[in-house]
Amino acid sequence: MQIRKNDNVMVVAGKEKGKKGRVIAVYPGTNRLLIEKLNMIKRHTRPNQQLRQGGIVEKESPISVSNVRLICSKCEKPTNVSRQEQGEGPRVRVCKECNATID
Repeated sequence: MQIRKNDNVMVVAGKEKGKKGRVIAVYPGTNRLLIEKLNMIKRHTRPNQQLRQGGIVEKESPISVSNVRLICSKCEKPTNVSRQEQGEGPRVRVCKECNATID
């Protein structure tokens, strides 16, 4: 996956289209990710040890990776990401708009 935890992303499809947020968690097995304060759902929960008082809890729901684009830190645009090798070191993520390294 090209998107990692703590990356800034923009949603480009779906009901949250045009909104920006920070990635909280990445689930590579299902190609989904959690974005902070986006795609909120209401969950009816029972009281338990962690949550003394039950009730309706709002939390984030995972979004497909295909519906988001990474925001480049240099050009501030939502962009696709490619990977390039830099000499002997590991591959780095590169912005396809301005060719700046993201890592």
